Amino acid sequence: MFETLLIQPIYNVFVYLIGIMPGGDVGFAIILLTLLMRILFYPAFTASIRTQMGMQAIQGDVDEINTKYKDDPKERATRTMALFKERNIRPLSGFLAILVQIPVFIALYFAFFKEELPKIVTELLYSFVPPPEVVNTLFLGFVDLLTPHNIILSVLVGVLQYGVVWLSLARVKNTSLKLTPERETAQKMQKYLMLYFLPGLMVVVSYSLPAAAGLYFATTNLLSLGQEWIIRRQKK
Repeated sequence: MFETLLIQPIYNVFVYLIGIMPGGDVGFAIILLTLLMRILFYPAFTASIRTQMGMQAIQGDVDEINTKYKDDPKERATRTMALFKERNIRPLSGFLAILVQIPVFIALYFAFFKEELPKIVTELLYSFVPPPEVVNTLFLGFVDLLTPHNIILSVLVGVLQYGVVWLSLARVKNTSLKLTPERETAQKMQKYLMLYFLPGLMVVVSYSLPAAAGLYFATTNLLSLGQEWIIRRQKK
C-alpha cells in the first residue's frame, strides 16, 4: 500500500519526465519534478513561511507572556494559544511543508538506490506511461548523477542552504525585552548552528550521496529562495 500510494505515482511522473527530456536527461527530470511538487504544494510552503514570519513578529508578545506567567504553565499556554488565534497563526502548518518533500526524496531514493537507474521498473509503470527510450544519468554531459563525492555540487548546496537560513534569520526582529545572559547565549548558539552547522552538514551529506541527491537539495533550496522573495514582495 505504501508503494502504491506514495512511491508509484511519483515514480511514474519521474519516468515520464525522463522520457520527455532532451536526450533522456535525468538531471533535468529531477529539477522539473521538484518544481512541479513545489507548484502543487505551493499553498503549504507559503503557509509555512507566513507562519514563520508571524511567529517572529509576535516573539516579543510571546516573551512577555512567558515572563509574566512563568510560574503558571497552564495560564501561559492558554494566553499563548489565544495570541496565536488572535493573529491567525497556525504553528503546525510548517510541518506540512516538510512532509510534502519526503515523498519526492523517497521516490528518488527508490529509483537511484533500490532499482539503480538507468534501469526502469516497468512493473510499476501505469499503462499510459511508456518506458523512456533513453535514460541519461550524465547531467549536462559531465555530472554523473550516480556517483558521489561531487565537490562543486556539494558546495553549491551549502551556499544555497546558507542563503535560505540567512533569509530566515533576517526575518527575526529584536524585541524590546531584555534577555537573560543564559537566553541570549542560547539564541546566539542556535543562530550559529543554523547559519553554519546546517549548511556544513548539507555539504557533507550531499558529498557522501550520489550527485542526484545534491541536485535535488540544490533545486529545493533555490526554489525556497525564490518563493521567499515572492512572499516578501507580496507583503510589501
